[in-house]
Amino acid sequence: MNFASHADRVVRNAVALVNALTPGLASGRPLPDLTPERRLARARAAVERPVDPAQAEALARVAAGLRPVFEAVERRDIDGAAALVNDLLARYRPAPYLARHDGEPWHLHFHATRPTDDGGWGAGCATALATVLGGEGWDRLGVCGAPACDRVFVDLSRNGSRRFCSTACQNRTKAAALRARRRAAD
Repeated sequence: MNFASHADRVVRNAVALVNALTPGLASGRPLPDLTPERRLARARAAVERPVDPAQAEALARVAAGLRPVFEAVERRDIDGAAALVNDLLARYRPAPYLARHDGEPWHLHFHATRPTDDGGWGAGCATALATVLGGEGWDRLGVCGAPACDRVFVDLSRNGSRRFCSTACQNRTKAAALRARRRAAD
């Protein structure tokens, strides 16, 4: 595994946190209010490991801080996105170190210098977003282009043409466009 693929994985983690723990719309429907129980379940699903209620609250704070970065990139406000990421980097103070786990080769990790419930995830996600924004692929971050959906995504496709958070939103949008064309033709 190289750093780029590890950074891709961490950016996907950031997407999972934002989509699981921020309010809004998903696939044409409002997301249910995040009661403490729902937040805990969604946080556990997003990070795919045990999380206690305090950690779920901390992850929700991280997600709330990450969402505006995707929104700024969607508006093509790269300077604003960079300023937001710099604020996250200042808050979490990521410290690099080499790690090896699950039979993988050595690779860089970034954790907060001050141990907090949100520090590890915030430091890693902020660093991954900084890596994306500092490279040529910054426009691979986005917000779903489907009506009534504001979930975020990272486009890891070869041609970089992704506009939707999921195939469900893509299909819903294409079907609505087809129906509109048929109505216009009649």
